Amino acid sequence: MDYKTIKNLIKLSNKRIKKLKQQGVVFLDSKSCIVGAYVKIAKGVVIYPNNIILGETIIYENCEILEGNEIIDSVIKSGSKISKSVIHNSKIGSNCSIGPFSHIRPNCEIKDNCKVGAFAEIKNSTLGFGSKLPHLSYVGDAYVGENVNIGCGVIFANYNGKIKQNTYVGDDCFIGCNSNLVAPLKIGNNCFIAAGSTVTKNLNNDEFTISRVKQVNKNNTFNNN
Repeated sequence: MDYKTIKNLIKLSNKRIKKLKQQGVVFLDSKSCIVGAYVKIAKGVVIYPNNIILGETIIYENCEILEGNEIIDSVIKSGSKISKSVIHNSKIGSNCSIGPFSHIRPNCEIKDNCKVGAFAEIKNSTLGFGSKLPHLSYVGDAYVGENVNIGCGVIFANYNGKIKQNTYVGDDCFIGCNSNLVAPLKIGNNCFIAAGSTVTKNLNNDEFTISRVKQVNKNNTFNNN
């Protein structure tokens, strides 16, 4: 982006922020924010410093846009809180918590009452009502049902080197830490995947799966004198 384009963007942003303030949007430090000409923000929304909000973004009432976000062409429904995250071309439902340091890539839909936490990434996926992706996990090309808990370090392995493939996870599932879900894969409702498992076969409803190398403990002869 050249200097002339940046200067014009800042000029348009200042104009848009002034209008939004008149409509009741609260900016804690408007000089540090960039807001596009087509952005719509409801009255009473609080915008913290260092935010970039562009495109045809819509932010509904009672939201808090905390510091350091980049939100482009996205919808943020009422009561949600966004912190230090990147959201592009996606929909965030009501009463969601996003961040810090989440990456919501294009074509995602996060339903109501969801949590996407620190260093979690979602791409071309749906996260169902009440589901949680707390931290350090990747969900790509997937549908995740309602009230699913996805543990730390879970990877949805969607690419086999040639094509992207899909994963389906039903409602009320628990996916343990450091699990790998290798697409194409279908997991039924109320399933439990033990931590550290690599899952390559479909699960029916109400199934438990564990896939690990057997642990073997031996005497530590190296420490014997």
